[in-house]
Amino acid sequence: MESPRPQTQRERWRRIIFDHDTAAGKAFDVALIVVILGSVFVMMLDSLPALSPGAHALLRRLEWGFTILFTVEYGARLWCAARPTQYARSFFGIVDLVATLPTYISLLFPSGRFLALVRVLRVMRVFRILKLTEYVEEAGVLSTALKASRHKITVFIFTVITLVAIMGSLMFLIEGPEAGFTSIPMAMYWAIVTLTTVGYGDIAPITVAGRLLASVLMVMGYGIIAVPTGIMTLEIQRASRPRGLPRAVSCAGCGRADHDADAEFCKQCGGRLPAREAS
Repeated sequence: MESPRPQTQRERWRRIIFDHDTAAGKAFDVALIVVILGSVFVMMLDSLPALSPGAHALLRRLEWGFTILFTVEYGARLWCAARPTQYARSFFGIVDLVATLPTYISLLFPSGRFLALVRVLRVMRVFRILKLTEYVEEAGVLSTALKASRHKITVFIFTVITLVAIMGSLMFLIEGPEAGFTSIPMAMYWAIVTLTTVGYGDIAPITVAGRLLASVLMVMGYGIIAVPTGIMTLEIQRASRPRGLPRAVSCAGCGRADHDADAEFCKQCGGRLPAREAS
């Protein structure tokens, strides 16, 4: 019986870096996540203007240390990966590369270093370490619901844009530059803020007609916000339904669709329902 071939240095590092089931692999991933969170925390502190110049200089040196460490780690992943090109093109491979670039970019554009906060995406590896991949699969339900509702959402967005353009134009005509509505785009900005019930208050109508129009838009906003919520709720419910159950059908006569799974006739007009297909 032949003895097993001893592992090469590259294979050993591959097990440590990419294998999440071994003790060494788990320890490597946990240490990496701690370093990532430390880097993000340092970047957040560096954005505080109240810190002294000496503190900012120290934080910048720490950030360069993290960047060099991440660069070495990315190079090690490329070196020991079974298929380096496949890893480089994968989601985590792209995130790993992008996480190292902002600090180097800051040599040309100093503010670009704050893009390093993208490193927080690397913490997603915790799902693999803690065996939570089954929860990630639930994202497929949301993705299916988004795809199924994309046409309805598109129509809804165009409807909102049309409403904003009309209301903004009316408010521009009613209030004018004296109230801050200096142009139709500015009035459309006000309409969006009002329709979404955000209400910054930087622009506000001062005439009776303007306030009446604003009141109508505010009331409409509550109803409009509920539309995409209802669309997504329905599609998520459909996407979550176990496979094999019959699909919901619409009545050919009146168009009603909320029938029971075993219904043969429409509850509204009494017409026979089309045959159901299994999902």
